[in-house]
Amino acid sequence: MSDEIGKLYEMIEDLDIAMMTTRRKDGHLVSRAMSTQKHAHGADLWFVTSNATRKLDEVLEDPHVNLAYYKDRTREWISVSGLAEVSQDREIIAQLFSEDWKMWFGTGGDARHGTPDDPRIVLIGVQVHSAVFLEVDKPQPVVLYEMVKGWITGTEPNIGKMHHVQ
Repeated sequence: MSDEIGKLYEMIEDLDIAMMTTRRKDGHLVSRAMSTQKHAHGADLWFVTSNATRKLDEVLEDPHVNLAYYKDRTREWISVSGLAEVSQDREIIAQLFSEDWKMWFGTGGDARHGTPDDPRIVLIGVQVHSAVFLEVDKPQPVVLYEMVKGWITGTEPNIGKMHHVQ
């Protein structure tokens, strides 16, 4: 199992952007692009957001989330199911802080804006409960060949290895 989880984290580092899906109060699903942050204690995966977003209400109402990653060039994908938790832990925020967050948290009139002390910065931590992902273990020309062969013959292309974390 630890090999599978290690491979999951390795692939997520390479993919970075996830589509995080939450459930609204009316039951409808909502997805949005979120950048996976570096590793820190307290959660398996971390995301940063503003305290003024609806996704926080959705996570507080129903913490079940799905994270979907896709890499077009290789056709690799990841689907993660887990439970999300909202955190304003300043220690973890400072540990995860990246200068590129400033574009989302402009300086405004408060000296803390755009810094790790910005009160608008909130983290969403996700505990992974299960994951399924495709690791493409063949060069691109072989993947293309396998896909064309599958299309012509009606057989499933063999382009990589499926992984399951449960």
